[in-house]
Amino acid sequence: MVWRLRLLEISRMVVTKKELGQHWLHDRTALGAIAESAELAKNDTVLEIGPGLGTLTSVLAKQAQKVIAVEFDEALARDLPKRAQAGNITVVHQDILAYDLTKLPVGYKVVANVPYYITSKIVRLLLESANPPSRVVLLVQKEVAERLAAAPGEMSMLAVSAQFYADVSLGTIIPAELFTPPPKVDSQVVILDYKGPQFADVPVDSFFTLVRAGFSERRKKLRSSLAGGLRLPKAEADALLERAGIPADARAQELSLEQWHLLASAYN
Repeated sequence: MVWRLRLLEISRMVVTKKELGQHWLHDRTALGAIAESAELAKNDTVLEIGPGLGTLTSVLAKQAQKVIAVEFDEALARDLPKRAQAGNITVVHQDILAYDLTKLPVGYKVVANVPYYITSKIVRLLLESANPPSRVVLLVQKEVAERLAAAPGEMSMLAVSAQFYADVSLGTIIPAELFTPPPKVDSQVVILDYKGPQFADVPVDSFFTLVRAGFSERRKKLRSSLAGGLRLPKAEADALLERAGIPADARAQELSLEQWHLLASAYN
């Protein structure tokens, strides 16, 4: 209780930056659940993105061999060593999108409390890296977590991008009132276990060129969005769908990953 009151006092003293989506999590049970989702071993290196006040950093440092905490906010990065006092924490003041992941040991893990506006960029950065993490644990808006783990019928470009590289599963829901200041919606843990690019017979760039085209006009049927996105006559888009065995009236969100593979194979 004393720990939580002290953290609340600190969080009120720190000016949150709305444009960075800063919300401080101060519940020990919730912090423990996030760390538990990472399934850390004593020899693991953890990359923590956006450590903020360091509450989760301290938990991770007790379970892993090393924590690399990358913080964009200069003041938070400067004060983090004083707040999360442990000899195995390295603080890096840098934009995570510019951070060199190849410096990390193979098989490292990632834990991050990610604001909505940067979620898709971080997912792509990590999963498309030359040195991808073995497991990624993200705390995101509940709706975003559900989008990442969506099944055919509710798919999105974000879901296809994540599931192309990783097995995606949902974890603990964390209520908004456990944050300071509280966000407008609840958050949820989403876990991505890296398995590598799928479908070795189709080039990755070609696969995603097709997927981007398919999702370019979500309200339209796939034949129209493919025709527009790939600059094809609609007759050719129809023929492409037919070769892949996909109904002409299908929509992008209805396709499974395997159906995208069939479509990409037919396109190539």
